Amino acid sequence: MLKSVAAAWDAVWAIPHIGTYLSIAWVAYLVGLALWIVLQKRDPAATLSWLLGLALLPYVGLVVYYLFGPHRIHRQRRRRRRTRTGHTLAGESSAADGLGRMLERTGGLSPSSATDLRLLVDGAATYDALLEAINSARDHVHAEYYIFAADESGRAIRDALTAAARRGVKVRLLLDALGSGLDMRFGFFRELAAAGGEVEWFHRLRLWRFWRKPWLNLRSHRKIVVVDGRIGFTGGINVTDTENERGNPVAYRDLHLRLEGPVVRSLQQVFVEDWAYSRGQPGTLVEPDAGLAAPDAGAVPVQVIASGPDDGWEAIHRGWVSAIHSAKQRLWLSTPYFVPGEAALMALTSAALRGVDVRLIVPRRSDSLLVTWAARSYFDALLPAGVRVFEYGPRMLHSKAMLVDDETLVIGSANFDNRSFRLNFEVACCITDRERNAELAEVMSEDIASSREVDQRELRDRSLLQRLPEAFARLMSPLL
Repeated sequence: MLKSVAAAWDAVWAIPHIGTYLSIAWVAYLVGLALWIVLQKRDPAATLSWLLGLALLPYVGLVVYYLFGPHRIHRQRRRRRRTRTGHTLAGESSAADGLGRMLERTGGLSPSSATDLRLLVDGAATYDALLEAINSARDHVHAEYYIFAADESGRAIRDALTAAARRGVKVRLLLDALGSGLDMRFGFFRELAAAGGEVEWFHRLRLWRFWRKPWLNLRSHRKIVVVDGRIGFTGGINVTDTENERGNPVAYRDLHLRLEGPVVRSLQQVFVEDWAYSRGQPGTLVEPDAGLAAPDAGAVPVQVIASGPDDGWEAIHRGWVSAIHSAKQRLWLSTPYFVPGEAALMALTSAALRGVDVRLIVPRRSDSLLVTWAARSYFDALLPAGVRVFEYGPRMLHSKAMLVDDETLVIGSANFDNRSFRLNFEVACCITDRERNAELAEVMSEDIASSREVDQRELRDRSLLQRLPEAFARLMSPLL
């Protein structure tokens, strides 16, 4: 076998001028790849990272970028038919300030309000509230998740959806094919389908279609549930025992929201667009809440922000950075993955330098060692500016929340990293309410009490073996 390979290799190099031909092909490959990536007009650091990395992968790099690169998706979005009628209280809209106007223009969803808004801490409380809502459903249940595991938690939600479908409720379940599909057992949703429920997969993993739809790296990271158009759920909690502390003592620490009122229609809109897109019916958008009575305007201003690679505005990214710039007294940020771009890093350090109480809560060790290293590489810039960094443990911190002064808070599915800001489909809620702000502050204070504050002197005295992995991980941060 080895002799045959060696003979073939010798035969190739015996071809006249083969070295010249290979050199020309290599130059053509580099030029073509460079033009393709540069024309994407992405962040210069990320562009250079891709160019340098793929230049070391002769010809294979072209396939790697095609499958995993940061492509833009073009899909029909029924975005701006949304009106404010019945959605906001006059004079109390979150769009009354610059942040609200920016979020509306970039995310495309009108400012709205909630008649009832509850902060759900950890998975057990979230699943209890979710099961209660599903069991009360009369018209429809719409659910979209990144991870829906075939475990005890997943079975409980699946069985509730199946029971709802059997009593005539329209059940539509949209799951990310990478986040959920790889762990899903065959036939897990068979009874749900038999009862009339519909299950669809976001960006199906079909090898024979990769050349037509190279979207392996573009995932739906959203967590949305809408019941009868009147109750909505969103936040950071997936459906998995990994996030259910009732049966798992080291389950993730996480946050979710339960909402009622006009804001639920904004969540419905996001789901409807994702459902139609995943079904391959861009011109056929379901209207499951048609004919339902419009809910009364609520007392809590809420703005739903949706972002993804089908829109170049990076609404959630802009929202986080703008909120940081607007902070006057405090800015507390909780995220499992902290890999900021230059704009976000500058905003955090600038806030601290102008005297804002800036606190960053991250896991002591996330479920990705590479991301943990990359996050720590930024502490050298944060601590001298006055940002206080806390590493939460022993549980994995999965909360994605931000607290701004005494009134504004943001909770959603997006991590504070390039993947969530640019590659994933994400959703978040920007809430303007002192009571909920104080409630989140209490939860985050508990997290800080369970954390170890990073000491600047300790950080400076790290050994070379500790600093090297962080430095190399930092080089990959534009791609994380």
